[in-house]
Amino acid sequence: MSRKWILVGAGIMAVALVGVGLFLTFRDNARPVDIEEAKQRAASSTAPQESPATRRPEPGVYRYEGSGTESLSVPPLSQDQGPTMPGTVELSDDGCWTFRIDYSTNHWQTWYHCPEGDDLVEGGGQSWQRWMIGATALTNLSDFTCDEGAMLVPMNPSPGDEWTARCTGTNEAVEGEAVSEGTYRFVGEEDVAVGDTTVSTFRFERDRTMSGAQVGTEHSEVWFAADTGLPVRNERSIEARTDTPIGASTYTETGEFHLVSIDPD
Repeated sequence: MSRKWILVGAGIMAVALVGVGLFLTFRDNARPVDIEEAKQRAASSTAPQESPATRRPEPGVYRYEGSGTESLSVPPLSQDQGPTMPGTVELSDDGCWTFRIDYSTNHWQTWYHCPEGDDLVEGGGQSWQRWMIGATALTNLSDFTCDEGAMLVPMNPSPGDEWTARCTGTNEAVEGEAVSEGTYRFVGEEDVAVGDTTVSTFRFERDRTMSGAQVGTEHSEVWFAADTGLPVRNERSIEARTDTPIGASTYTETGEFHLVSIDPD
């Protein structure tokens, strides 16, 4: 679960700079999202719902911590992630569920998971970012959808098992579609300490290549709770290039987050 959709802000930033000039102050106003902020936002959407699904986490806001940096080469701009990163689980009545991570007040990401027999598959999601140019806030939202069979957490994997996945996405600031595709490999089962609890997890490695509206690569290592699919740990590195009216802009992101309490607030 990097599953990090990369149709990020390079396009909107470049277009904005063409319009307003290059003589502006770039600043990082990102700050960590407080757990109480996430709880207020999610209060009306995390109530338990009737469903036959069994492999999903308890709804609510979970405490995660982590660190990371995201940056653009054109314009030269960067902002930090963490150290607190609330993670929210919202259930739907068809057995599917959404996981949202708030990297900062300037960046959140969601993933949509659905049961397929006893397995969990990836359906798609969204990513939102905000970048500051002086006093001007520029935002962009991207949506992605994955082809059928994009594996997330199989019920009984064996080390070395491998799957392929293909997801397509659009962004309100970048013309055209981007495609992310590659391999997803099961490394093995690992026990991970979460506070005073030990959680049995499935560890995976993901490598994807992006083409179309943006080109680049992403690599991630992810740990999911074996019984529910709740993300327990995530490490990722991403690089994506977008052609803009003022030249190519490269987006890079490196970071990690990890669960610090198995019980939601």
